[in-house]
Amino acid sequence: MNGRRALTACARGFAVSWLALVSIALSVLTIVSISFIPLGLGVFTTPPLIKAARAHANRRRLLAATWSGVTIRAPYRPLPADRRAGVTGQVELCTFLLKDPATWRDLLWLQVDMTAGYVTSLLAFVFVPYGIEGFVLAAGVWKPIVEAGGTYWYAFLPIDSLGTALLAVPLGVGFMALGATVSPLVLRGHFLLARAFLDPTPQMSLEQRVQRLTETRHDAVDTSAAELRRIERDLHDGAQARLVAMGMSLGTVEALIEKDPAKAKELLAAARTNSAEALAELRDLVRGIHPPVLAERGLGDAVRALALRMAVPVEVDVELAGRADEPVESAAYFAVSEVLTNAAKHAGASRMWLDIHHAEGMLRITVTDDGHGGAQITPDGGLSGVERRLGTFDGVLAVSSPGGGPTMVTMEIPCALSAPDAAR
Repeated sequence: MNGRRALTACARGFAVSWLALVSIALSVLTIVSISFIPLGLGVFTTPPLIKAARAHANRRRLLAATWSGVTIRAPYRPLPADRRAGVTGQVELCTFLLKDPATWRDLLWLQVDMTAGYVTSLLAFVFVPYGIEGFVLAAGVWKPIVEAGGTYWYAFLPIDSLGTALLAVPLGVGFMALGATVSPLVLRGHFLLARAFLDPTPQMSLEQRVQRLTETRHDAVDTSAAELRRIERDLHDGAQARLVAMGMSLGTVEALIEKDPAKAKELLAAARTNSAEALAELRDLVRGIHPPVLAERGLGDAVRALALRMAVPVEVDVELAGRADEPVESAAYFAVSEVLTNAAKHAGASRMWLDIHHAEGMLRITVTDDGHGGAQITPDGGLSGVERRLGTFDGVLAVSSPGGGPTMVTMEIPCALSAPDAAR
């Protein structure tokens, strides 16, 4: 097992060392491009180079997480909405990128990566090959080397005869054993060094947090306003219209009850029908605001009831040791409802799977379907609305939907669960 770890760390260190060449190229080109900004040329070349440096840094973040378990967060400011829409000019884009502190931290990291980062990656690589060299020398390679140049030094061992060449074998074993212990640690040290420059500073983290809270506050306000407009529209077009019609019918009944009892009886029957329909619409409206089953029995039973109403069969697996706060349950319920509805309408799925569980302070929800795939988070799409709804609670949404399917939508909301028998 240690030998495999050593070989893996050796290969990874060798791969990372070659990335230093990319760091050298990006560092030189970006610095030269920035110096050309006063001439006008740099305005056009700097943004793509900065984006390339960010992609290079993000690649190192991915390697750090997958190879050594070192998490390095991305501190980049999101582009303005008008830039995402392709409106902002090149000068504004260049200015925005240069004003981002993360840009300059990336440039500083490039200098470190092509020097200290290169050295640490080579150290992670060198022990195992150097240990193998001891075996190669003992196999007879020592003789032509010594004949050509006298004594050959293998580490601290002078090799000038077969006896000393054979001593290179245990020394090589020692280097390989050292690599089994040191190489993974050195590789991790390389990524920790990168984190020191690529991870956001406390000030940058605070700025991101404030920006995130501002965005989620706006989203929450917009969502609430849209929900109020929907309720008002549903009341006006549905129950209110039926109640008005019922009132008019009852007024007519008063006028006809003595003159034409049969007609009055017919109108009373119609009024009773309208009242039943108005009551049903009010119940649907209340269910759309906060389903009674959600308030009374919790998220698990609420999504099971929701799954039963879907046109596509849904297999539900819920493992919750308690209940979350009501706002969190409501957000999770309507997020699940939106995702299931979208899958049933647009995915062409014949079956869906819903999994909900709570672990490590996180409510995790996964919706999978066997449809044709291709789902994306678009600005005006349903998944974007789900993302905004979850963002109010610092939740996240991820979509995996390759062409041909399947589609997996994962949602996470940080929350705590109360005891199952706690009073609501």
